[in-house]
Amino acid sequence: MLPPRNPDQRLKARGADTRPEGRFEVERRVRESDGWDIPEDESLVRTVVTAERPRSIITRNTSPDIGFDRSINPYRGCEHGCIYCYARPSHAYLGLSPGLDFETKITAKPDAPELLARELARPSYRPAPIALGTNTDPYQPVEAKLAIMPGILRVLRDWNHPVTLVTRGSTVLRDLDLWAEMAARDQAAVGVSVTTLDADLARQLEPRAPAPSTRLRMIRDLARAGVPVRVMVAPVIPVLTEPEIERILSAAAEAGATTASMIPLRLPYEVAPLFRDWLERHRPGMAAHVMNRVQAMRGGRDNDPRFGHRFKGEGIEAQLALQRFRLARKRLGYREGSPALDCSRFGPPPRAGDQLSLF
Repeated sequence: MLPPRNPDQRLKARGADTRPEGRFEVERRVRESDGWDIPEDESLVRTVVTAERPRSIITRNTSPDIGFDRSINPYRGCEHGCIYCYARPSHAYLGLSPGLDFETKITAKPDAPELLARELARPSYRPAPIALGTNTDPYQPVEAKLAIMPGILRVLRDWNHPVTLVTRGSTVLRDLDLWAEMAARDQAAVGVSVTTLDADLARQLEPRAPAPSTRLRMIRDLARAGVPVRVMVAPVIPVLTEPEIERILSAAAEAGATTASMIPLRLPYEVAPLFRDWLERHRPGMAAHVMNRVQAMRGGRDNDPRFGHRFKGEGIEAQLALQRFRLARKRLGYREGSPALDCSRFGPPPRAGDQLSLF
């Protein structure tokens, strides 16, 4: 059970409603009335950003069902506040709550470009596409002010290093020239997440993420600039967003997306109780139906973490959703798979005084 909301705090455009402890905490704090109910001023919960100075910036993974082996995340936590975000549990490793803390206590890595350049320059480094936005969105609202991403992209561009991106943040269009320049070399591809076309539902599910119409505009502008765009119908939430699979694919294809993917809703660790709480607050009459359908795709549980299953689900519910997706993708002319990115030109950028190549 989640702790009650703090009545002295006012929330504006937040996904979570409370601050449940992470699973590593040894203590649990519970608000209790002591009989001295003195009214206090209500304070607005604001986003706090702190700087982190890591020693490295490229994260490696060996997961058998993930299509990349390295990634960069310039931020921990995400102000978009998507209630279903599978990355929420990562805040527990910082001693923070996967609830409100995940979307209000953000950690930024301003030295990311310098760290990246240093790691690419190591003699032992071998290139392969670097994935951006695999945990939290690098184009979340705070990026508009901190501008860490342009530095990362310039380093990758100068080293001719391929890169992919997953985002729903419209600030990506600020860096459109960099994405277009790298895409012209077959070294960049962008995935835009579109969960729903219903603006009201999106505002509740993803309170500080751009509206669906803005995300379609992002797809259109990226595609017009020559950047390969994949629409990510994710997560597919039974009852709530599942009926929109075909409409989302159609709207994205019209905007210029050329590939598409989908992932059923995942509710790992602390995400499950947070999502259940959200359902009770925003869709109480549908809560039981949604969760029954979720469990039907997850072997009777809220989540199935097994490799090979977590991104697909199982059972008739998952099979029908995937079949609808594949039929619509084929009918709308989407290409299967992702564009191959060029690693062959990777190398250090030229320096002043270097001898020029004859060819």
